[in-house]
Parts: sequence; structure tokens; C-alpha cells
Amino acid sequence: MEEIGIVKEIIGSKAIVVVQRQSGCDSCPGGSICKLAGNEAEIETINEVRAKVGDCVRVVLKPYAYLKGTIFVYGVPTVMLVVGAIFGKEYLSKFLPAVDSDIVSALCGFGFFAIGLIFLKILAKRYIKKSKLKVLRIKCFMILVINLLI
Repeated sequence: MEEIGIVKEIIGSKAIVVVQRQSGCDSCPGGSICKLAGNEAEIETINEVRAKVGDCVRVVLKPYAYLKGTIFVYGVPTVMLVVGAIFGKEYLSKFLPAVDSDIVSALCGFGFFAIGLIFLKILAKRYIKKSKLKVLRIKCFMILVINLLI
């Protein structure tokens, strides 16, 4: 993702950048990074170029960050559900012969799924800190206007 916006606020080494809201913003996996407001989105970024309030900047998030996020959000819970179902059917049902093995499989699968979601929540806190957007360079205001008109 690459956006051009204007620095709204500086907080320590971070900058809040206001960018034009895109059509894909509603379904974006980086929802925790942006705050949507009307036709604009506020993005919290790392201010490596020491931009000041009012500066026009280019903000970049590397593409592999989206792929990692998608794998974590969809892959981890799905794998945990399947592993839990197999574990329940093959191993746990032997210890509970009075209960139908399909019920044990389903309960174990959903249990593992819940554990996967908890694991994902813990992992997401660490991941979000590492995958912050970065301000790469300061651009002049005229370039921003030309880019918005094209």
C-alpha cells in the first residue's frame, strides 16, 4: 500500500497522516492501523524523515505485510479447527466411548479453533508493532494536488 497524505499531528517519533479514503478501505486487513472518518483515513506512521505538521508525505506499507496478515487471520484458525477435529476424532474419542465420536470431534475442533483465535490475538499485538507504516519522503503540495486530479 502506498498513499500520499498530509501530516496532521506529530506524537514523538510517530506521525498521524491524513489520506484520501480508498474504495478498498472497508475490507482492508490493516484496519487497526487506520482510523476511518468520512472521506478521509488517519494513518499512524513512523516518522523516519522527520516530517512536520502540514507536510505532504508518501506513506508505504510493504505488500508482504498484507499477505502475512491474511495468512494469520484465515490460516491459523482454519488449521487449528482441522487439527482439533482430527485430534478429537482419532484420539480423544477413544477416551470417551459413551459419546459419539463426531460430537467429540466437533467440540474438540471448536475448542482448538478458540485457542487459535486467542493465540492470534496475542500474536497480533506483537505483529502490529513490527509492521507499522513508514513515512518515506516529504513531497511538495503541488505533486499531491496533481496526483489527486489524475
